[in-house]
Amino acid sequence: MSKYIFITGGVISSLGKGIASASIGKILESRGLKVALMKLDPYINVDPGTMNPYQHGEVYVTEDGAETDLDLGHYERFTSTFSSKFNNITTGQIYNSVISKERKGDYLGKTIQVIPHITDAIKERIRKCAEVSKADIVIVEIGGTVGDIESLPFLEASRQFRLDMGYDNVFYIHLTLVPYIKAAGEVKTKPTQHSVGTLREIGVIPDVLICRTEESLTDNVKEKISLFCNVRKEAVIESPDMSSIYQVPLVFKKQILDEIILSHFKLICKSSDLNDWEKNVVNRVLNPKHKVTIAVVGKYIELQDAYKSIYEALIHAGIYNDARVEIKRIDSESLEDTKIDQAFEGVSGVLVPGGFGYRGIEGKIKAIKFSRLNKVPFLGICLGMQCAVIEFARNACNLKTANSTEFKLTKYPVISLLEEQGKLKDMGGTMRLGAYPCKIKKNSLADQVYGKNLIYERHRHRYEFNNKFKKLFEKNGMLLSGVCPGRDLIEIVELKGHPYFIAVQFHPEFKSKPDKAHPLFSGFINAALQFETVA
Repeated sequence: MSKYIFITGGVISSLGKGIASASIGKILESRGLKVALMKLDPYINVDPGTMNPYQHGEVYVTEDGAETDLDLGHYERFTSTFSSKFNNITTGQIYNSVISKERKGDYLGKTIQVIPHITDAIKERIRKCAEVSKADIVIVEIGGTVGDIESLPFLEASRQFRLDMGYDNVFYIHLTLVPYIKAAGEVKTKPTQHSVGTLREIGVIPDVLICRTEESLTDNVKEKISLFCNVRKEAVIESPDMSSIYQVPLVFKKQILDEIILSHFKLICKSSDLNDWEKNVVNRVLNPKHKVTIAVVGKYIELQDAYKSIYEALIHAGIYNDARVEIKRIDSESLEDTKIDQAFEGVSGVLVPGGFGYRGIEGKIKAIKFSRLNKVPFLGICLGMQCAVIEFARNACNLKTANSTEFKLTKYPVISLLEEQGKLKDMGGTMRLGAYPCKIKKNSLADQVYGKNLIYERHRHRYEFNNKFKKLFEKNGMLLSGVCPGRDLIEIVELKGHPYFIAVQFHPEFKSKPDKAHPLFSGFINAALQFETVA
C-alpha cells in the first residue's frame, strides 16, 4: 500500500513548496523507493492552459498532453518520475467532476456538499495517482497558503486521509517562513507559530516543519519552534537561501529528513549519500570552468516563472558543458525600436521561446535575422520556430508580406492552422498537446545532435508550418530536417552553412534534467562557447 506525504505552505507564498517537494522526492528515491508527486491547485480554472503567463507562469506539458502547473517540471527534473494528467488537479476539475455526476443522477437525489462530496472527489484523485503510478510514496503538494479560503477543501481532504489510511501511512510537512529582522538582528518565530496554529485548527498537525530562512537557526530557536508548534526538535528542518535549487536535496539529506520520514512509515531502505548528485550536478553548477552569455528574447520576460523550464534547461546544458550560463533577458517588444547590435552586445547565443499572440513578434523576427546573418548560434522553440520561418520567408525567399495566420491574413501564410484546428470553438485543451513522434533526416544537424532518427517530444501549439512552401524554403537553403510521420507536419527546421541554427515546433525544455541535459540545449551551449572563442 502506498504511503502519503502532504506538503503545505504558510505565512507567505513563493516559499518554494515545489522545490521542497521535488527535493524530498529526490532523497527518498535515492533510498530505493518509487515516488510519485502531485500538485493540488486551488484555482477554479480547469487547468492553467488559458491563463496568462504573468498570472500563472509557464504551463508545463506532460507526456500524455495535460496542461499542468510548473511545479510538475521540478518534480520531473529532480526525480525519475514521469508526470501525467493524474499528477495535477484543480478545484475546477473537482467541481466539474462532482457537478457532472450530480447532473447524471449519480448521487441519487442527495444534497451535494463540500464535505463529503468535494473532499471525497479529491481523495479519489489522490488514490488514483497512487494506483496509476504504483508508487511506494505519493508526495502531495497543496497549493496556496494556509489560511486561504480556496485551499480549505484540499486541507480538509488531507486531514481525512490520515483517518482513512491510518496514522502510520500519512505524513504532514509544513513549509513556513522564519524571517530575519535586520534592525533587531534576530529571527522571528511568531509567523511560524501562527501558521501552524491555523493548520492545527483545521485538524492537520504537522510532523515536520521546513523553515525558510536567511539566517541559520540556532538550537535555541529550534527548541522554541519545537515547543510552541508541538514538533520534535530534530523535525525542525532549516532551509536557507542557496546559490542553486539543486543544493536543496543535500541540505535536507544532511538534516536526516529522509530518516525522519522513513521512521514514521516504519520502512527499512537501502542507504544513500547523493554523492553522484553532488559531484555531477551541484559541484558543476557552483564551480564551472567556463562562462557564456545567452540572450532569451521573449514577450513575458519580466516574470521569471514564465520561461522556467527554458532557464533550467540552459542551466542543465551549462552543467553538461562545464559552463556558467548567464542569461540576458530581452523583451522582444523593446527590439522593435532598438538598434539590434547594441541589444546583443556580448551575447554568444540567441534563444527565442514560445508564446501566443502578435505582441512582440516583430522584435523576435529581428533577433532571428540578426542571428542568421551574423552566424550567432540560435535555438527557436515553438513560436520561436514559427518566427524563424517567417523571417526566412521574408528575407531569404523574398516573400515580403509572409506571416502566420495567427497574426494577420496574408498572401504568404507560411504558418497556418490545420483544417481540424480551424473548426474548434473551445480554447482550453484543444491544441496539439503531449508527446508526438518526429523522424529526423540523416546527415542533418538534428541527426548530429540527437544521434538517432526517431524521437518523441512534447508539443503545445495550434499553428503549423504550411507545406505549400516546402520546396521554396529548401531551394533557398533551409533544411526541413524533422517531420511528424503519418501527418507530414514539419517539426524541425535548420540552416545549412550556419554553425548552429535550429528551430523546433515542440518543447524540448520539458525533458531536460540537471544530470541529463537535453541534446538540443547542450549542443546550443557548446556552439555558443565555440562562438565566444572565435569572437
